[in-house]
Amino acid sequence: MVRLRQLVLAAAERAPLERALRELLAAPEPHSDPDVGAFGLTNAVLAAGCDFVEVVSPAEPGTAAGRWLARHGGDGGYMLMADGPPALPAAARLAALGVREVHRAELPDAIDVHLHPRDTGGVLLALDTVDPARSWRWAGPAWTGRSPACAGGLREVTVAVPDSDPAAVARRWADLLEVPADDGARLRLDGGRQQLVFVAGAGDVAAVTAARLALRGATPRTTDLGGVRLEVVPLEEET
Repeated sequence: MVRLRQLVLAAAERAPLERALRELLAAPEPHSDPDVGAFGLTNAVLAAGCDFVEVVSPAEPGTAAGRWLARHGGDGGYMLMADGPPALPAAARLAALGVREVHRAELPDAIDVHLHPRDTGGVLLALDTVDPARSWRWAGPAWTGRSPACAGGLREVTVAVPDSDPAAVARRWADLLEVPADDGARLRLDGGRQQLVFVAGAGDVAAVTAARLALRGATPRTTDLGGVRLEVVPLEEET
């Protein structure tokens, strides 16, 4: 099955948003990946159940994230990362779908491919496959080559697209993610436990505008952070 594993927020200033997210998610110490320096960024990856919320900020001029922030007019939901079977990020499959790759990393325990947003109609999308299942090296040593005990995570993500037909974008993502295109502009992932919703946006750049996370022992809370409306609810059952 395909599952959304990581929501990425872009922010002009990382530290204040990182602190606010850590409090909201009751997250342990975040992981900072020095490898994102190759993209001119700094980052922090925070665990949210079995999934993750990342904050990236430009550390130098001329970055893709910096250009996105300028076009978006401020902080916002910049990227989504999906975890699926080995065929998901296969180069031949993506070429057949007519989508360009802007980044590919092939490592012993993970393949990570970023797709050009102009070819997806939505936000920057990463397709990943990991070994062992449910590991996530981008979250640091605790998740590299293993998956700690966890429950809950992302349950619904809303993407605003600069398109008069969000359902058409949803169908495009259904092809990219190899999930059924049902319910108009709504896709179901991870066996129906997650929903990905596309809506018409007012701007000229796609952005994640809302996300709901179900976390063990959470106190219900909704707040706007980093340009995204984040809702945290208690986990009703472990998955």
